[in-house]
Amino acid sequence: MSTRSYQGCWTCKRRRRRCDNARPTCQSCARRGIDCEGYEVRLKWGSGIASRGRYTGAEKPLEESVPPRPKGRQRDLIRQKMRSEPQGQIHRGSPPYDDQVGHCLTWRIVKFDVMSPDSPLSSNTARKEEEEAIFNEWLVLNKDIVLNSGINVLHSTTARESMLQPRLPQLCAESDALYDICLAFQLSLTKHRSPQFFEYFDTSLRKFRSELARSTSLSDGTLTAGLLLCSIGLMHGLPWTMHLEGMHNILQSHGLSDGPSDDGTSTFRSHLLEVMGVMDLPCFSVGRQTKSSSRSRQSSCIGIWRRYCQSATPRQGVEPVSGLPRTLLDIFAGIGIDATEQNFWDWPGEPGSFLQCYLWEAHRLAGILSLRRHLRSVRNKENEGCALPARQVPNGCIADSTVLVTRILANLDALRLACVERPTEDTFIKNAVLFPIFVAGLEVSVLTKDLDCQKAIRRCVLGSRQDEILLSLLEEMWQRGDPDLNVDDLARERGLEMGLL
Repeated sequence: MSTRSYQGCWTCKRRRRRCDNARPTCQSCARRGIDCEGYEVRLKWGSGIASRGRYTGAEKPLEESVPPRPKGRQRDLIRQKMRSEPQGQIHRGSPPYDDQVGHCLTWRIVKFDVMSPDSPLSSNTARKEEEEAIFNEWLVLNKDIVLNSGINVLHSTTARESMLQPRLPQLCAESDALYDICLAFQLSLTKHRSPQFFEYFDTSLRKFRSELARSTSLSDGTLTAGLLLCSIGLMHGLPWTMHLEGMHNILQSHGLSDGPSDDGTSTFRSHLLEVMGVMDLPCFSVGRQTKSSSRSRQSSCIGIWRRYCQSATPRQGVEPVSGLPRTLLDIFAGIGIDATEQNFWDWPGEPGSFLQCYLWEAHRLAGILSLRRHLRSVRNKENEGCALPARQVPNGCIADSTVLVTRILANLDALRLACVERPTEDTFIKNAVLFPIFVAGLEVSVLTKDLDCQKAIRRCVLGSRQDEILLSLLEEMWQRGDPDLNVDDLARERGLEMGLL
């Protein structure tokens, strides 16, 4: 009995006959005097028109038969708008540029200028246009948009001018990795873009490491790229302090200790060093990874702020990334070295808005709790021969931790309500509330007894990915109820290295 042929010619298959697979025509068809239809591969649409894949809507599998995609999607509208604009230059677009605070500033940088022509990310014109749109999203400095624009997230105080924004075209020319890092930064702020984020993050990480390895002297572009890469890491729990150490080693080998000069370039370099110094402060990191497990949390600090940023004479002004006065940061930099509670209590403050005063008071009180946590960790190591330094013993100016937690949360709640009442006054200041929120939440003995404090902490967080991760750490500590539980060890168990900036 004949069986259906699965390997034979199309005629034998259709007639359910055995085929001898002879080429170019089978002998079975020749003996029967039937035209053999051959063996060529045939493409067949389900209903005469392709319903899936890149040939959707085509009646035959040819490139010219692919119908154009209907316009109307947001991506198409962005691309159509870009095609109508002049190419090959930096472009300031709509809305019109204005030097006043809160107006949008949109840059357009053609990718050819900052990436090699053979890069896989620059080979497709459509993709380059999409990258330019993402880059413009990152670069919009607007006081009405906080979490949707990458450059807004970098600020914790509303400044009239951003030091980074006008220099970015030149910095991208100095660093091949900077453009991709900006794209990865912006993509990391949107959950539905996570696959794209990991693609660009891996690419930018490889480029930055290669750039760092061949750097004889660290340019401002490479240094900016590294700091933005650290910012991505500290917001998403990815390793980042190793990049600080690598950049510091290169800077140190090229005369960092000589100090900056007074020209315009060194002013921006001093700003970048301050950002490095704030990131390096141990109290602003959680789960910091050290090269040796025997190293303490404080010894993992490079000491950038005290060595290169803290002046012998008092300095005024607010550091824009942390949103804190430099005089207060000088005290934070002394935690674990020579700072005492009295230093925080005696801090005279600086002139600022009402919102800034709420923020600074919360940080000052949180600094006291952070110092106490450090002293408790030192006491826990006394059995290992680590004695408590005499100069750090509390000097009688003691406030109960419950009182400090309540005062911190009261200031933060007042700040939150003031931002709701006056939404345009100082929008970026909300980016700086993580540190006092987290430090107050670490007082497990207080939080487990007072559910209202837990609710206040949940109200104050902004809901970003960074907030979610840090809040989950606090939730686990509250659930365990162990006041001696080390949050850094808990974060390392999860493979997290977070920042509180």
